[in-house]
Amino acid sequence: MQSWRRKSLWLALLASWLLGLLGILPLLRLAVPTGPRAGAPQGWPRWLDAELLQSFLQPGELPEDAPQLPRVPRGGSCNWGACFDTSKCRSAGFKVFVYPAAGPVSEMQHKILASIEGSRYHTVSPTEACLHLLSLDAPAGACSLVPPTWNGGQNHLVLRLHPASCSGTFQLGQAMVAEASPTADTFRPGFDVALPLLPEAHPVRGGAPGQLRQHSPHPGAALLALAEERGGWRVAGTDSSACPWDGHCEQDHGPEQTHPGAALPNATFCLIPGRHADALRFLQALQQQLLTWNWEVSEGVQGGAGPASDTPAPQAGCVPVLLSPRWELPFSEVIDWTKAAIVADERLPLQVLAALREMPPTRVLALRQQTQFLWDTYFSSVEKVIRTTLEIIQDRILGASAHPSLLWNSPPGALLALPAFSTSPRDFPFYHLQQGSRPAGRFSALIWVGAAGQPPLKLIQAVAGSQHCAQILVLWSNDKPPPPSWPETAVPLLVIEGHRKVSDRFLPHSAISTDAILSLDAHSSLSTSEVDFAFVVWQSFPERMVGFLTWSHFWDEAQGRWGYTAERANEFSMVLTSAAFYHRYYHTLFTHSLPMALRRLAEAAPPCVDVLMNFLVAAATKLPPIKVPYRRRHEDASPPRVPGDLGPAARDCIDRVAAGFGHMPLVSSRLRLDPVLFKDPVSVQRKKYRGLEKP
Repeated sequence: MQSWRRKSLWLALLASWLLGLLGILPLLRLAVPTGPRAGAPQGWPRWLDAELLQSFLQPGELPEDAPQLPRVPRGGSCNWGACFDTSKCRSAGFKVFVYPAAGPVSEMQHKILASIEGSRYHTVSPTEACLHLLSLDAPAGACSLVPPTWNGGQNHLVLRLHPASCSGTFQLGQAMVAEASPTADTFRPGFDVALPLLPEAHPVRGGAPGQLRQHSPHPGAALLALAEERGGWRVAGTDSSACPWDGHCEQDHGPEQTHPGAALPNATFCLIPGRHADALRFLQALQQQLLTWNWEVSEGVQGGAGPASDTPAPQAGCVPVLLSPRWELPFSEVIDWTKAAIVADERLPLQVLAALREMPPTRVLALRQQTQFLWDTYFSSVEKVIRTTLEIIQDRILGASAHPSLLWNSPPGALLALPAFSTSPRDFPFYHLQQGSRPAGRFSALIWVGAAGQPPLKLIQAVAGSQHCAQILVLWSNDKPPPPSWPETAVPLLVIEGHRKVSDRFLPHSAISTDAILSLDAHSSLSTSEVDFAFVVWQSFPERMVGFLTWSHFWDEAQGRWGYTAERANEFSMVLTSAAFYHRYYHTLFTHSLPMALRRLAEAAPPCVDVLMNFLVAAATKLPPIKVPYRRRHEDASPPRVPGDLGPAARDCIDRVAAGFGHMPLVSSRLRLDPVLFKDPVSVQRKKYRGLEKP
């Protein structure tokens, strides 16, 4: 009996405990907050510059993020593999067809069409095209209809450089979107392309080149310049306890100065709020990194530009600091913005200001230099913006053969480092110093024999005697057949049939087996010592042209145009390709990068070939050529006389080439490199290049 009572008591206690537990659990489930779901986005800052701005807070101490709208990507589940057919690009290569405008053409549309039609990508056949481009930058009420070959948007790129009302006229389908400052909730990484927000007056080509005014921040410069919502800039005090963009700060902001309009003040950092309306301020900060010259359009030359004065216009050199940007940074797929800008979170004002205040000058200089490079290479003109967009899409098509990140983020940039030549930085002339490499110790001599040329027998013997010569190529562009026999040489000699064009000498001939090319004319006259010394100089400067005969460009104030002269003077900016060393990559760049209009100009006026090649190398390197001594006065020491039937096309050569480039890239120099003991009153036996001083 007693045992039964004990069991009943235990059963009652157990039942009451279970009932109580079942009643409390729902309350506990409501009272205890659940932890974050696995894989759910936290929304707190993902520092792009973690080394500079390290977090001093634990995740549990951070405030709650504001609720965010769910992402609604364009085109459903479109991505590169599902919505782009790369098989259409295999037969004719990467060709772009631009749909003609159905109505009035805006100024920006006209600039886009001009930049694409003059590029190597353009085709007039929609069936040949790999990519179809449709621009939506039309005036209000003049939006284009869906093109007949739309095909659901596959292999189409919808271009929007400015906000427009045309985006809702039709469904994008499988089309890519290249949009200015797209918001993060609509941008599809790896499929869409983020563009910069360009002003209406952005130049078509060229842009304003420049250089840093000073290498370190000026001692009297303010620390911060803040972009204001109503326009203009405001200079804030340097007190690190102030937070000029946060209204909750109770500290004194220090002395402030307002700069209305678009002028940037002299400050070390430019703070740009993350509002979408401030995207244009970011491009302004990039541009104002430069020390630009005052340029004006030359009368009578379309697109020609010349300096209006010799006085540089001072500009600010602030480093852009983006505060929680709500838009995708331009070309973020390929550009490493951590090397050019600071992306910080606006909710940590004290931490950001303290980090900016303590940033070392070397870091500031590196940011300013990279910002200048990015502006000049990818953003300074509409043509460069469009070319960069197309290069990004072409890189996706090439896959493993695309540009590596180093070529995108190091001078001269991906637009001037063509993957058709190579994808290894070691093969280009620009990266030997970075890679710790040196060009091979041999060169190929390329001798061009024109219409009035004779077999250059003496020149062949002199060049073949060089210890660095690997081969001699004779490019025969004469109407007469080449001679059946050539002199015996210690190096291979090959005769190549040309196409009777002066630009044949700059084709990427497959027979050239070395990095270095010695470009010669049949009437050139060089000694073996001159060739040997010039090649040794080129090995130290493989990205430059090294030559014997020089020209100099100048601005003619009376006629308002560019000109050039061959008068013997200390200053020069071009070397003649009738006797010059350069890297073989420039043949690929000349053939595949130059617009067809400039190449046709060279065919019409043969002297333009020298000018064009010097322009190309100067635009890529931002450096002047190098002059070396020569023993005798050459026959081509002055510009060749232009036949009368060429007319003004040849006389206006340099001015028209400058108009085609959009700016003047040539750099003047007064440097000539001589061998040690050159013309010193010592024994000739002590001199290595004795042939340079023989009468």
